[in-house]
Amino acid sequence: MQAGNAHYRLPSDLPAVAAVFPLSGALLLPGGRMPLNIFEPRYLQMIDEVMAGTRLIGMVQPALDGSMRDDDEPEICEVGCLGRITSLAETGDGRYLISLQGVCRYRIAEEMAVKTPFRQCRIMPFLADLKEDPTAGDVNRPALLKAFRAYLQANDLEADWDSVSRAENAMLVNALSMMAPYGAAEKQALLEAPDLKTRADTLIAITEMALAREDDEFGSSLQ
Repeated sequence: MQAGNAHYRLPSDLPAVAAVFPLSGALLLPGGRMPLNIFEPRYLQMIDEVMAGTRLIGMVQPALDGSMRDDDEPEICEVGCLGRITSLAETGDGRYLISLQGVCRYRIAEEMAVKTPFRQCRIMPFLADLKEDPTAGDVNRPALLKAFRAYLQANDLEADWDSVSRAENAMLVNALSMMAPYGAAEKQALLEAPDLKTRADTLIAITEMALAREDDEFGSSLQ
């Protein structure tokens, strides 16, 4: 896996402990790109520290059941995705605009007791994400494109279909999963899919259910 100028091939290329950034509805997948607007002081400090080190941040969603810790911070999901900061711009008003490129997913082994204002976790990386997914050739590409095109049309949205048609399966599935306007639970299901084919099948199923739900709501409104 290459992210920016860095190559990640071995377990030793990845940190044992990562700074984590809980953000609901944010889905980062290996190879995907995520823009972020950083303005909270604790996360500005996090960016400063990781830029001086690994440049890796662990994106993760708050727990889906809304549970909170004793310090009023949210519990977090067990699975997230490491992203490398590949670009950073200062806005002049104290914010950072950064771009993350997904490297690999991880499972949280434990949250560390740290003095930093941002949270840090010991992680177990999904090392298979560093290699080409063997199920990429099994993705039902026509069904995926059909479902997503129907969703865009139903919601008066547009896409750059020339770019979509040229994208290889891995990039297509992960990009569509990241841009899909679904909720936190659906995003987490896409993140935790064991392989690319399963992620594509999950995205197709979620999209078809969303279309069916919209059809039902439209039909009800006409009665």
